[in-house]
Amino acid sequence: MVRPRILVVGAGFAGVECVRRLERRLSPSEAEISVVTPDSYQLYLPLLPQVASGVLTPQSIAVSLRRSRRHRTRIIPGGAIGVDPGARICIIRKITGEVVEQAYDQLVLAPGSVTRTFDIPGLAEQARGMKTLAEAAYLRDHVIAQLDLADACEDPAERAARLCFVVVGGGYAGTETAACLQRLTHHAVKRYPRLDPRQITWHLLDLAPRLMPELGDDLGRTALDILRRRGIEVSLGVSIAKAGPREVTLTDGRVLPSRTLVWTAGVVASPLIGTLDARTDHGRLVVTPEMTVPGAPGVFALGDSAAVPDLAKGEDGALCPPTAQHAMRQGHTLADNIVATLRHQPLRPYVHKDLGLVVDLGGADAVSKPLGIALRGLPAQAVARGYHWSALRTNVAKTRVMTNWLINAVAGDDFVRTGFQSAKPPTLREFEHTGAYLTPAQVRAHTAALRATG
Repeated sequence: MVRPRILVVGAGFAGVECVRRLERRLSPSEAEISVVTPDSYQLYLPLLPQVASGVLTPQSIAVSLRRSRRHRTRIIPGGAIGVDPGARICIIRKITGEVVEQAYDQLVLAPGSVTRTFDIPGLAEQARGMKTLAEAAYLRDHVIAQLDLADACEDPAERAARLCFVVVGGGYAGTETAACLQRLTHHAVKRYPRLDPRQITWHLLDLAPRLMPELGDDLGRTALDILRRRGIEVSLGVSIAKAGPREVTLTDGRVLPSRTLVWTAGVVASPLIGTLDARTDHGRLVVTPEMTVPGAPGVFALGDSAAVPDLAKGEDGALCPPTAQHAMRQGHTLADNIVATLRHQPLRPYVHKDLGLVVDLGGADAVSKPLGIALRGLPAQAVARGYHWSALRTNVAKTRVMTNWLINAVAGDDFVRTGFQSAKPPTLREFEHTGAYLTPAQVRAHTAALRATG
């Protein structure tokens, strides 16, 4: 008897939770499970700003997919660049560049999201994101390099530009990135006797009228006060109009001489979703509450790339936000629905009430809202780090993260560049490989060619 082929695209929170649940619930004889991912690890994305600031090592938040005792899933090292639901074929570009086809019976789309960009002159060439491990490692090297270069240069104008850092995006990623890296430069400058700490400037920009509105007015103001007390200039209702290699022009007319532009102004669904030629909602694939894709038999979608109805809110049209909390629980529910499909049982809808939000601003600063309870300072920091630590999937990852936190608390920060910079740093598009995907027409032509030759 031929085993059903289950193909999972993506090894983020949603995809990995789905795979692990399938491994627990299905015997090896019931199905063949494969996962498509360019890396054999799950990246714990919420802790990425702490990698950029050096509090955590990159390896500590890259959780190996092969650590599970039940691991039997075939890992295909590459990225899905197209899907033909009619032919039930997923087109994959391996990390070697080779393009292969993978047939499936059940397809789980959990490709996650990529950084949202706009048609702003110079943005694609000058900005760096905070979405991948490589970007975090690069950004840390870059920031420390600016301190080194500023300390060595004799030109006051160049020194000022190298010590001016601009972060665009007042959501969780942008706020935590600005807070953690500002803390790094604040501590590092003590080791640079030729630099005046007052010369280091950090700017956090967002077009929204409030910082992290999901936190509510009180906690949002608390976070804003913490950032401003540290010396971060927060400009709301402002973004960038133009980016150059030596300066950034803002929409309010200001021009900031700067060599560092970090872009974290939201995310959009993976370009893979556009290859299906299916209905979307603001770029996210429209799915049922059971996370099936209408009109595409055997295809499920979840996580950042899927518009999953949020039934817990009880509002028509409400969708689950693209958070790790929802992605993990969607993966659990979807795995059960795939098992139910194979065993000809009814599917169940996804329902989960949001447990709250945590924002780690580095050191003893944090704001959290677990179960609707507003917390600040050390209690909020304990909740934030406790939540992240408990969400790490393996004991090895938990040990590494806890050890890193303890070492940083006792020994403080270090300011060593690791050499990840190159003469020509990758762009946002190159870091996140957003130019690799096919169009729906190219997907259909590819599968038609396969049928003609097969």
